[in-house]
Amino acid sequence: MPTVVIASPKGGAGKSTTAVLLGTELAHAGANVVMLDCDPNQSLTLWADRGPLPDRISVLSSVSESDIVKTIKLHDTDGQIVIVDLEGVASRLVSRAISQADLVITPMRATTLDATIGVRALQLISEEEEALDRKIPHAVVFTMTKAIKSKQHSGIAGSLAEQGVDLIERAAFSALFEFGGDLHTMPAQGNMGGAIENAAQFAQAVYQRLAGEV
Repeated sequence: MPTVVIASPKGGAGKSTTAVLLGTELAHAGANVVMLDCDPNQSLTLWADRGPLPDRISVLSSVSESDIVKTIKLHDTDGQIVIVDLEGVASRLVSRAISQADLVITPMRATTLDATIGVRALQLISEEEEALDRKIPHAVVFTMTKAIKSKQHSGIAGSLAEQGVDLIERAAFSALFEFGGDLHTMPAQGNMGGAIENAAQFAQAVYQRLAGEV
């Protein structure tokens, strides 16, 4: 089954939120999900400790550079999806995780700074593609977007699209790290219906991309 790697050299881009949303929505839809916490900040572990884990989800903490490849291969089994949340730097750990990916997702905010730094993740992917002599599918997910997109957002999205990068839009759901669980069990936060719909659309888009690649 597929391995999804969440990678960006920039801290605060929304990697852990992206990982939690994707993992919980896929599990809610019936998939078995293993989430690997490779970030020294251990955001996934903090989320998991906030409350009971949703059904069909397990979280492995403190996965190191020396362990990452064998850990992915150990859990990359039939009927299971592996999601890897990485540290916000360009490191050997990140490169090794990318080498095992069926899909790399790069979260970024629609700002010039995030886009400039986010391109470094695409460069890491390109380097691994060259070393492995295979294509590594990848997509950009915009985090913390507004209902009405700015000209800067549209310009960045257009630039990335011209480079052939698939775009998946999503919003931030930081309250998950306060309450734990998932959007279907946590206390209502604002427009929960819209949040659940947005997260489900994001997970469905990722699943469809995986189904076309794996």
